[in-house]
Amino acid sequence: MLLTLPRWFDLHTHFRQGPAMASYVQAHLDMGCAGALAMPNTQPPVARVSGAAEADGWSIESYAAELRAAGGEAFEQLIVPLYLTRQTTEAMIHEGATSGLLRACKYYPPHGTTNAEHGLPMDDLIGGDVFRAMEEHRIVLCIHGEQHGLSGSDYLDAQQNAETRFYRERMPRLVAAHPNLRIVCEHITTRVAAEFVAGAPEPIGATITPQHLLYTLGHLIQGLKYHLYCLPIVKFQDDRAALRQAVTTLGQTKFFAGTDSAPHTTKATACGCAAGCFTGGCAPQLYAMAFEKAGVDLGTTDGQTLLERFLCLNGPAFYDFPASTRCFQMEKARSQFAALETPAGPVPPLPTGMGLDLTWRIVP
Repeated sequence: MLLTLPRWFDLHTHFRQGPAMASYVQAHLDMGCAGALAMPNTQPPVARVSGAAEADGWSIESYAAELRAAGGEAFEQLIVPLYLTRQTTEAMIHEGATSGLLRACKYYPPHGTTNAEHGLPMDDLIGGDVFRAMEEHRIVLCIHGEQHGLSGSDYLDAQQNAETRFYRERMPRLVAAHPNLRIVCEHITTRVAAEFVAGAPEPIGATITPQHLLYTLGHLIQGLKYHLYCLPIVKFQDDRAALRQAVTTLGQTKFFAGTDSAPHTTKATACGCAAGCFTGGCAPQLYAMAFEKAGVDLGTTDGQTLLERFLCLNGPAFYDFPASTRCFQMEKARSQFAALETPAGPVPPLPTGMGLDLTWRIVP
């Protein structure tokens, strides 16, 4: 079986910084990726709009230039969001929107994931000048949707978790206060979040990762598969079923691809485990496998249309840029995927860490 699809867009990924950046960019290009939204939780963060990189932070302008120099000039679209911190101002939003550099901002709950220590509570932003300026200029708000400051059973139990609490308590307030704010609910993991997005007014969409479509908490803890550890963590079978239903509903336009691919040369140490699954080079194959697990027959026109809409079309439509006119191909063939060799050391991809043979391969 051979699939021919428009080149796709990864609207949530991490290219980091330093000499390995070019390797991560190339891994995306090698899997038919036409463009990317590159997350700003770098070291230091992307917390200004313009100007040269400084010791305390990149600007969108300087980080985007670094990405292009590392091979990203081959992307049709490259979006770098502004990291929302206590130093973010209404004037920065106006400046960025006017210059064309600013297309999205990223909200991180404080300490909610890797390099998220510069974030601030959502309550400090709702109703404020920054979000109002983003509404005015149609700047997209990319949200890591978890309630911050929770621990133990408040963070995760069978009844609720940090994500469900955020979508039940914070998101309704945010939407009521800023009804015209364009919002992407990033890497959603729960039925509560999926149903919120499906029932929300325009313009609200969501990205979903391949790991959250394929795996559950049981896969993570049985054998402590640390290569599957990411934030938000994979959840329960009912949550995975809701995500699969969301992406495979005929005609859906709100859900699209965002891998949250996060490379780590040292994933686990005696002090803990870094959050993030690396899926550079293999994400379309994993998405295809997830769609098949959800019951989609990719040998049919309807099945291919479902995958194409999620992977290639919905994201560009939400972000107001054209879908790619170039194509890539995947064929149904079993293959294994090796670690990515980088100047910083090898980066094991998720399939290797999970002992998973891919059932699709990219046609070179």
